[in-house]
Amino acid sequence: MTIKKGQIIDLKITDMAFGGKGIARVDGLAVFVDQAVPLDLVSIRIIKKKKNFANGRIIELLEPSTYRINPPCKFSGLCGGCKWQFLKYDKQISYKQQHVKDSLKHIGFVENAVVHPTIPSELIFGYRNKMEFSCSDRRWLLPDEMGRDNIETGFAIGLHVPGTFYKVLDIRECLLQPDLGNLILDDVGNFIKNSDLPVYGLRSHVGFWRFLMLRHSAFYDQWMVNIITAEENREKVQPLADLLIKKYPKIASVINNITSKPAGVAIGEYEICLAGSSHIKDKIGPYEFEISANSFFQTNTFGAKRLYETVKMFAELTGKETVIDLYSGTGTIPICISDSAKEVIGIEIIESAVKDAENNCVNNNISNCRFICGDIINCLEQITKRPDVMIIDPPRSGMHKDVVKQVIDMAPDRIVYVSCNPATLARDIFMMKDIYRVIEVQPVDMFPHTYHIESVAKLKRKSATSY
Repeated sequence: MTIKKGQIIDLKITDMAFGGKGIARVDGLAVFVDQAVPLDLVSIRIIKKKKNFANGRIIELLEPSTYRINPPCKFSGLCGGCKWQFLKYDKQISYKQQHVKDSLKHIGFVENAVVHPTIPSELIFGYRNKMEFSCSDRRWLLPDEMGRDNIETGFAIGLHVPGTFYKVLDIRECLLQPDLGNLILDDVGNFIKNSDLPVYGLRSHVGFWRFLMLRHSAFYDQWMVNIITAEENREKVQPLADLLIKKYPKIASVINNITSKPAGVAIGEYEICLAGSSHIKDKIGPYEFEISANSFFQTNTFGAKRLYETVKMFAELTGKETVIDLYSGTGTIPICISDSAKEVIGIEIIESAVKDAENNCVNNNISNCRFICGDIINCLEQITKRPDVMIIDPPRSGMHKDVVKQVIDMAPDRIVYVSCNPATLARDIFMMKDIYRVIEVQPVDMFPHTYHIESVAKLKRKSATSY
């Protein structure tokens, strides 16, 4: 069958691609279908046709897969927050394991890698300790609202339609955050809507109210409310902080970040503490961490505990080792392994994160961790002692090829690679595969109802005679 753009065809979905799309094949051609599940029978319209693949959009679900469930959120399929709510959770974690295997095989050329079953998330709803909601001067309409008269479109606070920067759904309840967060979200939305200051236009870049960021401490059950505005106007923002503090005793911090930059990033050029403390605290295992408005902290606290337990197990520490942790952030991994290593050296380019790491060490009475602030490419050469173990936890883009070369030159006996992107994990392992062999990989689900997956890979250096 010849596939053409605009064509309508019926297909049986047979597999799930990394990125969350269902896959069907027509005479060997892969057809990717968003919001489709293996065993679905669907009628689709071809929206893109290339030489080696095509993309389709579901027109009608003819016969639903037995893997499907009814998603509890009315925005499922429309919102970019979580795209797999309609897929049974046991299938979600099974496909995530398979995606790690496929990446290692097809990108890393690592055959028969031991990839363990995915460690599931302790919570599959209410698990996120941080949520960012965008303000917009125009609400994006739901499908059943299109074409209706007297539909109000002038304000939204919520999440984006996937792949867009200006389409914001007015969401007053997100199931990924704890329940109290939704009450706070609704109150903030109503306050902003009734304010005499304009909401920021995502195209015009004019307006005052920009973002709402909510942080939650899972251990202490406390909240931080971070209101991001385009300029400083404490007279207008302080009443909102006062309202929230009075109404919700669990709010321990209200912050106002101010940014005049047009970039759609919920980080201020400076901040003002409107009420309570400038930070909240949370715990991973026995260790306590201070979390400020703009600091990094794993968004699934209970999942982070399991992730770091896996890192510690794969590192095989005896208390005698020197460990280097690349991309050390606010020091969570160094602190969580500090009781089993002789010395841990973290390298991080963001100065504020290094300061947070040092403070976290002081607060936890840890003296065997130190941190170097700077670009890894320049900082690794400052370390003259060969590490026994290297832990690598890079951003989604993975390691720079020059960093990979330096890692190989430093020749640690063991590498523990923590990845949030199976594709770049596999790519970086491929660059090291002549020197290091993959012993095992453990996927850890930190993001239920999304296709994202964290993985921890254990690598060991091959003997000198084997390469």
